[in-house]
Amino acid sequence: MSLRKATIFIFVILLLDQISKIYIKTHFALHDKVVVFEWFQIVFVENDGMAWGTKLSDFITFISDRTAKLFLTLFRIIAVIGIGYWLTVSIKKQRARTLIFAIVLILAGALGNIIDSVFYGVLFNDSMNQVASFLPQDGGYDTLFHGKVVDMLHFPIWSGVIPDWIPFYGGRYATFFEPVFNVADMAISTGIGILIFFNKRAFNNS
Repeated sequence: MSLRKATIFIFVILLLDQISKIYIKTHFALHDKVVVFEWFQIVFVENDGMAWGTKLSDFITFISDRTAKLFLTLFRIIAVIGIGYWLTVSIKKQRARTLIFAIVLILAGALGNIIDSVFYGVLFNDSMNQVASFLPQDGGYDTLFHGKVVDMLHFPIWSGVIPDWIPFYGGRYATFFEPVFNVADMAISTGIGILIFFNKRAFNNS
């Protein structure tokens, strides 16, 4: 895959991701839900941290949530620079197409969520009990680098009580799949999945 094709793929994924997020942000109030099918829902939530809403300050307890958020955003930016370098080198050295495609997905997804983290705090006002506005006159809901990631895709394929015979979780009510995510998350997960399940094909000439 050429660098030009890789760039087009990244742009398309970013476009889909940002269009969906901006639409949700400007048409839904926080926690609004649309049931498309019983197993697929559009649910507007905002993620202030890492996967499943986990915050860096949950692990490093001596720093504030805002400092942890800033560190996380800066770490994401550094990681994206590293992934971009990995992609460029892989293309120049003509690595396996499977590897390059996986890196493209991961890079595009990471960029999509970084845009939210860096800019959404100043581009939109708060979504609590209202539909947010783009570039509001009174300013955004937070400062640069403190934006929240917009999530909306929910697939509650199964809900029920876990059988008692299952260790640790038996008897609990659970939903599969519980997390709410976005297009960028899907791209990252797919890219990582390709590297895990098609490892030999991806790295056969690395």
